[in-house]
Amino acid sequence: MGERTTPSEMVETSVATRSSVLDALKGLGGAAAGVRVDKEELRRRILIPADLAATMREAIKFRDPGVAARKYADAAAERAVVEPPEAPLVVFVNSRSGGRHGPELMARLQELMGENQVFDLSEVKPSDFVHYALLCLEKLAESGDVIAKVTRERLRVVVAGGDGTVGWVLGCLGELYAQNREPVPPTAIIPLGTGNDLSRSFNWGGSFPFAWRSAVKRSLLKAATGPVCRLDSWHVTITMPEVEKLELPHSLRHREQPNFSQEFDIDGNLPDKVSCFEGVFYNYFSIGMDAQVAYGFHHLRDKNPNIARGPVSNKLIYSGYSCTQGWFFTPCATDPSLRGLRNILRIYIKKVNCSEWELITVPKSVRSIVCLNLHSYGSGRNPWGHPKPEYLEKRGFVEAHLDDGLLEIFGLKQGWHASVVMVELITAKHIAQAAAVRLEVRGGAWRRAYMQMDGEPWKQPLEGEHSTIIDIKRVPYQSLMITGKSFTKGPLGIIFIFVLNYEISLLRVDGLLNLEQKAVLKSNKKTVPNEVLILQFRFETIKLFFGCYLNVLFGICFSVRNFHSTYQNF
Repeated sequence: MGERTTPSEMVETSVATRSSVLDALKGLGGAAAGVRVDKEELRRRILIPADLAATMREAIKFRDPGVAARKYADAAAERAVVEPPEAPLVVFVNSRSGGRHGPELMARLQELMGENQVFDLSEVKPSDFVHYALLCLEKLAESGDVIAKVTRERLRVVVAGGDGTVGWVLGCLGELYAQNREPVPPTAIIPLGTGNDLSRSFNWGGSFPFAWRSAVKRSLLKAATGPVCRLDSWHVTITMPEVEKLELPHSLRHREQPNFSQEFDIDGNLPDKVSCFEGVFYNYFSIGMDAQVAYGFHHLRDKNPNIARGPVSNKLIYSGYSCTQGWFFTPCATDPSLRGLRNILRIYIKKVNCSEWELITVPKSVRSIVCLNLHSYGSGRNPWGHPKPEYLEKRGFVEAHLDDGLLEIFGLKQGWHASVVMVELITAKHIAQAAAVRLEVRGGAWRRAYMQMDGEPWKQPLEGEHSTIIDIKRVPYQSLMITGKSFTKGPLGIIFIFVLNYEISLLRVDGLLNLEQKAVLKSNKKTVPNEVLILQFRFETIKLFFGCYLNVLFGICFSVRNFHSTYQNF
């Protein structure tokens, strides 16, 4: 008959095993979904030791990391020994974003983390943090300070703002690659902007939630524990006839020595004197009507800041304003030269592993050209769509990814076409996929063109004889992003809910067996053969699988509901 096990031993072992698995699953679900985040445990994970955080703030204030580091080192003997944080965080907040929530969010974060780990971008620029605070940590690490060394290696960054704010911080962190100051801290996002396409692409959601007070702790926990992935970034160089004054977004800066190569025939004449600007984008670069609408909306909002107090009102005003810009009446334009970008624009691309530039024809009637890096454009839309494998093979395209080293280039026609594309009934006009792009713009009858990078538009002056050249090339390093995806959302949610309910069902079965076996023990005080327990377990298993089938259906419904929920980002 083999060895026999007493019911009490088997039940104790079984229940203990089930309970430990269930506790582990509950912990996983809590960390992922943000259920009941313990404040003290969160602070233990993310807080930098107070003296060290104050030293970093002092290095920024006085713009001297060396003096701050020496002052901290001199007081080392007086400090108590502390454990380094598991996932130290610093947060950059654009307090002007998110309507009235910006200052309130700032106060809530300072309450959780302290003032020295939360930076208002109107007071502290991310470049100052890189040049002074991080350099202070590095100097302390070089001098043998273990806490500073571990903090520098484990540091993570959270950005509370829109796409432009996130791109600004990523660009400053990217300077660490060029200066050989790795590791580069990965970045998480709290969405405060209007479109929030970067946030959507990394599962941080598309809007700031109404129940934001309870969501802040969960966001910080996700930022501390979330997995890291990579994001391509693209360097833009604009070479144009010299101008005395040009209003540009902060994502572009002046470049002293322009790189004006002649690898292809330029349609216009070369100017004698040129101005050159450069910058980096992470989501998209566009030229045409969509940039014109964005430019007008930004100026309208700047002149009347009270009319746009949040993402919803911004989108309503944006949609209404787009109808006033003539995009919907393009076919009625009397001058054919003003109807499409084809009259002023030439597109050259380089494909993967190819050194030759290829001229691409601009489709007729296209009034906006977009070079897209992410799958999200215009508040979560995907104009490129999800082409079938047969179509991709026919066009020579590949499936689009965030880190594939390729830009998807597409066109939007008049406003009616763009409207249907933005509700995703059809895809945009596919033009090309490219590893490098060069745009030549020559005014002709046009005196200006509108361009934008990651939602920051500007008005670009044009000349009839001289060309403006826009070079777009992939940055050799990739940005590090923290994903905010929860295990209880999407397909993984089905697995999680199924396993969780499976374990709950097993605990219930163990409880039934426990009652039966206690009755046996009480009646005859004898051990129960293993075979009897096996038969008993098989009978309960039949009931269990029926319950698990219902649990799967419940898991599917739960996951679908959460996937479409407004609060999936937190």
